[in-house]
Amino acid sequence: MSFATLASAAALAGCAGSPRTAGAPAVREFTVTAVPLLTRELQRIYPFLTKDFAPGGVLEGKEVYAFEPSAITVYEGDTIHFTLVNPEDDQHSFVLPPDLSVSLPPQSRVAATYVARSAGVYRYFCAISSHLPFMYGTLLVLPGRDRPAR
Repeated sequence: MSFATLASAAALAGCAGSPRTAGAPAVREFTVTAVPLLTRELQRIYPFLTKDFAPGGVLEGKEVYAFEPSAITVYEGDTIHFTLVNPEDDQHSFVLPPDLSVSLPPQSRVAATYVARSAGVYRYFCAISSHLPFMYGTLLVLPGRDRPAR
């Protein structure tokens, strides 16, 4: 048997059977901001939007906003402290089913807490009808057993 084969076998043997110890749940801080992308106010800057916001236009009755960041990843059991920022003059909300629904008044900063109880993919969104379906993001909750040990 060659030295390389023995070294490989030893390395694999060292990995086999070693139980993985998950780290403890963490408290994580995230700032999520409501960001305007295509709003009626932008018609002065982008004249082509006038047609889009007009009756029968592709954005009739809608405005396009986003949440930034649009994707957040945590581990099962983590507590998330959100700072939700709405620098705009329009009302927004931040909904993360099943436990979190927060109003975001114009030009506000709102604190909210969420516990990621179960692994999975969750959608957060603004429930203002004229902002649907554009204003959303994704919370990815990884299994707690996959959390790196500290």
